[in-house]
Amino acid sequence: MRARNQPDPFGALGLRPSRDLEDDDIRAAWRRVAAATHPDRADGGDPAAFAAAAAAYTMLRTPSGRGEALADLAGHPRPRAAGVPFRLRALPPAALVLLTRIRRGRPLVFLLRMAIAAAACAVPVTVAGWQPASYAILAGILTWLAVTARSDLAPPVS
Repeated sequence: MRARNQPDPFGALGLRPSRDLEDDDIRAAWRRVAAATHPDRADGGDPAAFAAAAAAYTMLRTPSGRGEALADLAGHPRPRAAGVPFRLRALPPAALVLLTRIRRGRPLVFLLRMAIAAAACAVPVTVAGWQPASYAILAGILTWLAVTARSDLAPPVS
């Protein structure tokens, strides 16, 4: 997340802040500014503008980075999920985001996947006890859950 005293990353690339910007738009703006300000130019370029543009490109090259930059410009330090009951707003931001992604995704498939993982974790521990192999099986099951459960979550709010 950028500090409050840093300049607008969209302005450093000569772009208007917008949710409609795509990766190609950011890349084209970066190339245009980099070509005009690069320190290796015959006239010496503008190293400060080049550094600002490089930092802006690093921030804006992904959709999540653009979302963070837009939130910073709007003065919202962290997004709050719309429609979340008041009692859940006391949760830490990461937990609130996860609950919102589950609710907007495929919650029944996610719960089924969690139940399968819980059952698959219980079997080796019940059969063999807490042996080194049990830990390896548990790690494998939790890795499977982490990799496959992403498809059941809604995309992050940007």
